[in-house]
Amino acid sequence: MDTSVSQSVPNPTQLTFESVLTRRYILASYWLVVLLAVPLWWTTTSIDRLSLPASRVGAQQNRELVFPVHVQIDLSPRSVADTLVQEVQRSLDADLDVQETSGIRIHVTSKENFPGAYQVVFDDGAQDPTVEGRRLSLGVTSEDDDMSNTISSMRLTDTLTTLLAPYSTLRSSFSQASRVVKYASRYRLAFTLLNEDAASGVAAMTWEVQDSISKHIAPVTGKLSMLHNFTIESQVQYHAPLAFEPRPVEGANGTVYGLTQEDLTIFINSADWTLSSSVSNDPVLHFVLFVPSAAHNPIRILGPDGLPVASNAFILPQWGGVVLYNPPASASPSSSRLSTSDLDSAFAIFHYQLMTLLGVPGLSAHLISNQSATFTDWQLDALLRRRAVENVMGSRETLRSIVRLVDQIENMPVGKDVQGDVQDALAALDQTYSAASTSPALALHHSSRALTLSSRAFFNPGMLALLYFPAEHKYAVYTPLFASVAAPLVATLVREVLAWRRARRASAAKTKSTVKGAQALERLKVE
Repeated sequence: MDTSVSQSVPNPTQLTFESVLTRRYILASYWLVVLLAVPLWWTTTSIDRLSLPASRVGAQQNRELVFPVHVQIDLSPRSVADTLVQEVQRSLDADLDVQETSGIRIHVTSKENFPGAYQVVFDDGAQDPTVEGRRLSLGVTSEDDDMSNTISSMRLTDTLTTLLAPYSTLRSSFSQASRVVKYASRYRLAFTLLNEDAASGVAAMTWEVQDSISKHIAPVTGKLSMLHNFTIESQVQYHAPLAFEPRPVEGANGTVYGLTQEDLTIFINSADWTLSSSVSNDPVLHFVLFVPSAAHNPIRILGPDGLPVASNAFILPQWGGVVLYNPPASASPSSSRLSTSDLDSAFAIFHYQLMTLLGVPGLSAHLISNQSATFTDWQLDALLRRRAVENVMGSRETLRSIVRLVDQIENMPVGKDVQGDVQDALAALDQTYSAASTSPALALHHSSRALTLSSRAFFNPGMLALLYFPAEHKYAVYTPLFASVAAPLVATLVREVLAWRRARRASAAKTKSTVKGAQALERLKVE
């Protein structure tokens, strides 16, 4: 066989211009780019997951917010026994469940060593308990015997419990609890004069709302300024159709158009009514004065028996209140302006609805207030304590949810902002517990800050993103992209490695045969 001819025939598996070394350089350059891009990809896609103080969050769950309440009893009247303080304290300690529910510890004393303590004085006579400022006046009988002292002790214990823990003792508070809005440091109060159909001839075109607000609403907002900041706005709308047809009911004074209890739940027609006149993130409490059209005048609320009830107003829990205003049938166009006197009854109801929605406790029926203010300091202090307890409970629950969520989702990012908010919320909670013994208002301030920080950490955009884009979705996006790129690179690398190994084995075999031939030639020369 002519070896020179066979060597000149090209290999059909290789291109004539192809260089093995050049091909391997090209392949190596691709892999070099991939290897150099791995650190950049790792840095840009890595998750910042800082540690959270889970142990401190867990320790918060076992802490209780307790407000020590000091009551000083004036024992100057001779008809009051010296043992009254001990008897009242024993009675209060026997009913600790009420105090624990309200987060208070009542301490009764006859000494004047506690600034800001509630004052209790006794007056001769059997008049009802009277409240003025932080002072309680209680009538006692002139007889100085054990029975009279026992009755006085029982009356005082019951009165103190009702004033200091109204949310646990007043039955009406249980039914009103669902109406109270969630605490917020800022509220918007929107007052709306709503005409069902101003073109029907029965309408209120304008109203003296500013004077009515100053008279009925401003005292409430001023008293509650240490809890909330209020922004008040008003508007008039001239076309607000109902989403249902009121039911006509025949009565002694003619036909009235009734609203059933089911109608009240759908009374607000959010699809057609525009009750919010400004854009804000603050919670809004709506107060609507509804004027029916001529076709539905007068409009009344029906009771369970289908007959009109005395009240013409209702509360929508955590939303606001509605008052139905029926203009007189003989109203002239000139009377379409509602004066302050016309609005007095409606805004008196708005006044009550506002206090109910904000959680101001009611005053027991057997108590008399001598204050000209909207509500007493006892009620304000009870509201401060209640809101502080609610904020602390909400903050603890939110922090626990954050820790639990981070533990459940391994790839959940935790940045410095989230870690800082959690730590600041825990610090604010510690300040709340410290301030509870001195100032309920200061404790409320710290608890509000703790609630704000914990909520901001929970709703952090960096954490929320992974809830809707988990790791499984990331793999589903990256796999089709990287698989199509990596497959030819890996296949070419494997092929080149195998070709290199075959070439190396062939070179080694050729070298070995050459050595053997040389050795054989040497032996022939020697022989």
